[in-house]
Amino acid sequence: MRRRKRWYLDSALWKCSAYFEMAMIATNSMLLRSFKAVCGVQAPVANHINSITASRPYGTQRSLAKYGGRHRVTMLPGAGIGPEMMGHLREVFRYAGAPVDFEEIIVDTSGSDETSMRAAITSIRRNGVAIKGNIESRSNQPGTMSHNVELRNELDLFAYVLHCRSHPTVPTRHSDIDIIIVRQNTEGEYAMQEHESVPGVIESLKVITLSNCERLARFTFSHAVEQGRQKVTAIHKANIMKLSDGLFLDTMKQVSKDFPTIEFSGMIVDNCCMQMVSRPEQFDVMVMPNLYGTVVSNVACGLAGGAGLMSGINYGHKYAVFEPGTRNTGSAMIGLNRANPLAMLNAGCDLLRHLGLHQHEHLIRQALERAIQERIVTSDVGGNQGTSSVVEFIVDDIKENTRAARWGVAA
Repeated sequence: MRRRKRWYLDSALWKCSAYFEMAMIATNSMLLRSFKAVCGVQAPVANHINSITASRPYGTQRSLAKYGGRHRVTMLPGAGIGPEMMGHLREVFRYAGAPVDFEEIIVDTSGSDETSMRAAITSIRRNGVAIKGNIESRSNQPGTMSHNVELRNELDLFAYVLHCRSHPTVPTRHSDIDIIIVRQNTEGEYAMQEHESVPGVIESLKVITLSNCERLARFTFSHAVEQGRQKVTAIHKANIMKLSDGLFLDTMKQVSKDFPTIEFSGMIVDNCCMQMVSRPEQFDVMVMPNLYGTVVSNVACGLAGGAGLMSGINYGHKYAVFEPGTRNTGSAMIGLNRANPLAMLNAGCDLLRHLGLHQHEHLIRQALERAIQERIVTSDVGGNQGTSSVVEFIVDDIKENTRAARWGVAA
């Protein structure tokens, strides 16, 4: 009976806090509209108010569902090697003592059943946080939306962040890569608005809006400041798409004026790809529309060691979803003990940092870095170990460091 009363109390408190936050956001929005009506859109104070309402400390959000000191997190294993990687993630979290409980949901990929996808979205709305593999959408029927796109649109996960860096022991062409890529996540060519105007003529609409450009810009510059970065480069094709990419670039320029400590420049996307493979060290923080972000982030991951290392984060104002940095399923490696588990484990570390579980994050991250340094890695990054051997090394490292922390015994 006491447990039930406590549950009702926690639920009531959560609802009150959620309603209070919604009321505050609505109030701030009304104040902002009124202020802009009086002072004009370009008023410095109006811009300052806009930065307050549009930017939040994304890296310090917490899960909505937390009971008895444990966080409830939605897990979407996805297709291909996703379920295997999630199994390894659970094992590593268990040995690290991370207070996280996973609500696992298997999403149907055939396109014939939308129930599981709706259940996944409902779960993330309830928990506030999710970790996922790549969710395939095998149906190519017109009007069928990709599950990954549907997830981002339904939860308004407007920004995707990928921190791409090289490691001294991983053989790559460039050894000094340290780039943060911020990608618009819900618009552009991924608006999924296509039609056949006349037989044999297909029109695909690229949608870019001022409101989404502005909040992405403020998110990007705020993130750059938080991470101690010096420069933001906007990637575009405004020389050809003068209205759509022109709006994106102009908005970035306007918002950059509110962040005088950050150097800003623009670069055309085709030149960007050439510069990425020739001199990637020139880039610090990059921001770009959706489709360009897909291409550039995969190029960056390839330059820094491949698909098996990096992790990515989908951010919205209320929810966050963590995943490997490149959205491929790795179906060819199912059951072969060859898949690199580091990308998913890095995504797990990002999740722990988001939840404020810094001690557990540091424990796992330290083990991952030691595995890379000692070349206990899979063949895709220059090693000769199987998946299970890499995970076993990481678990053993966590055990040793946990023993040292508890009993003062040298690891």
